[in-house]
Amino acid sequence: MIKDGYKFAAPPLVLGIAALLLHWVWIGGILLLLGAFVLYFFRDPRRTPPADPNAIISPADGRVMVIVEEAFNGVPGHRISIFLSIFDVHVNRSPIAGRITGIEYRKGRFYAAMRGRASAENEQNVIHVTSDRGEVVFKQIAGWVARRILCWKVVGDSVTRGERVGMIRFGSRVDIWLPAPVEVVARAGQHVAGGTSILARWR
Repeated sequence: MIKDGYKFAAPPLVLGIAALLLHWVWIGGILLLLGAFVLYFFRDPRRTPPADPNAIISPADGRVMVIVEEAFNGVPGHRISIFLSIFDVHVNRSPIAGRITGIEYRKGRFYAAMRGRASAENEQNVIHVTSDRGEVVFKQIAGWVARRILCWKVVGDSVTRGERVGMIRFGSRVDIWLPAPVEVVARAGQHVAGGTSILARWR
């Protein structure tokens, strides 16, 4: 459980208990369900990355929306976009082991996370992870509902594959950019789990 969850869940839970004590059963029940859902949203399950040393794993839970060939800063590669619903785990993880060589926070709009323009125009946090095999870049992207991006790492930090790096609150999107010399194995429409599902492999 992410500790912020207790802060957000406490008000509806306390109000729900108070409503039940006043015999406002329906209101109390709704508030308690809301508090329970908030705790569910902030869950943080333990994940074990695959043993395959060539695997590049998903940085987020969700559904793969698109896989396209796309250059990043002039370098050819692939972009995989993952949509996170409010029912998915929202903790984000490093797709590879390496060192964080860049973190860029970009202000922007709050289009629905499923829209294509959200990748370029929405508020986002761009994280660069570099290893001896190359650089992988992933974006924490705010959506129409999600308005708070959290990053728990700083430039220079070393990360292991699958290590927690941050989260996005209440529905969002994560894009990952992979350099051209990788084999993409994920498929559009596939549901992936952060820290365990393999998106691609180093050749």
